[in-house]
Amino acid sequence: MATEPISAPVKTPKKRKSAVVVPHAPTWYQRLGAWLVFLLVRGIALTLRYKWDDRSGFFDQPPAGQAIYAVWHNRLALCLVEYYGYPRKRNNTVGMAALVSASKDGALLAAILKAFGVQPVRGSSSRRGAQALIELTGWAERGYDLAITPDGPRGPCYVVQEGAIALAQLTGLPIIPASYSLSWKLRAKSWDRFIVPLPFARCEVVLGRPIRVPREITDAERETLRKQFEQELCSITHD
Repeated sequence: MATEPISAPVKTPKKRKSAVVVPHAPTWYQRLGAWLVFLLVRGIALTLRYKWDDRSGFFDQPPAGQAIYAVWHNRLALCLVEYYGYPRKRNNTVGMAALVSASKDGALLAAILKAFGVQPVRGSSSRRGAQALIELTGWAERGYDLAITPDGPRGPCYVVQEGAIALAQLTGLPIIPASYSLSWKLRAKSWDRFIVPLPFARCEVVLGRPIRVPREITDAERETLRKQFEQELCSITHD
């Protein structure tokens, strides 16, 4: 007696995941938290005693042009106070666009940037990095300054990643290293030992020598500039 052949089970094809990564949008409570952080930072900033140390030479003949401002991830708390307190008063740019992680945590930071009047661009080395570089280049073409945390969003702390050099190469803008030190602060137990400023502290803000990246450059030359940038940013950072 002949038997019918046993047919193999039909496999349902798996749906392919889209290559497009959509950044997490801020929730309502993140937007509320962002405004509370904005008010807190602005309030603390008003009590600080500032000393500005501009070693860049970039603002010697104002108004200055566009630039990429680079600050370590653990010094994000006062980075916009730095920008509005010195560079923004001496340049003729439209505003600032800043790179922020596309993660859920990045959504809160994006909302904080919006409160400060900064345009967030979502992406990092692990998620949406190439698209973020293209978007940042677009903002530069519109006359905006750019901002980036070269060791973020996951570290290692005080190690410059390749993103900042690539951004400078694409845009033709100089990188201005920026850092600050506080006489009174708290340190979080995070990977970057995030600095929390305390009221009435002395705050010394330092702008380092610009790093300029040519459009045409070899991999070896790019690595040399990356190390030079890292050394310059470390030299103006005092913990």
